[in-house]
Amino acid sequence: MPLFEIETEAHIMVGWADNKDEAMKFAEEHYPEEAVKRVHQRPRDVWVISKRLLGLDTPSAPCEVARDCLSKSSGDKVHAIRLYRQETGVDLHEAQLAIESNMSLGW
Repeated sequence: MPLFEIETEAHIMVGWADNKDEAMKFAEEHYPEEAVKRVHQRPRDVWVISKRLLGLDTPSAPCEVARDCLSKSSGDKVHAIRLYRQETGVDLHEAQLAIESNMSLGW
């Protein structure tokens, strides 16, 4: 079964589907209020996120402050970044890296 990347207005989903139409149906069922912008069949059966592309060249460990901010924001990345900046006093770029790296670690 192929792996599809489905982009809506606010989400990027990755999942298996029999074909492009089934992938679109999946997105429409789970996010009916969002228009599907793009559906792309991945060339392999895995989806890889490059840590180097995200600017995470050093090994990263879960950060309790970042995870707490994600929890307080109910997973809203932008709000979590604001909370993280308030908690730690770091700049926007550092806060974004901390929040996004903890999201990719399976928050």
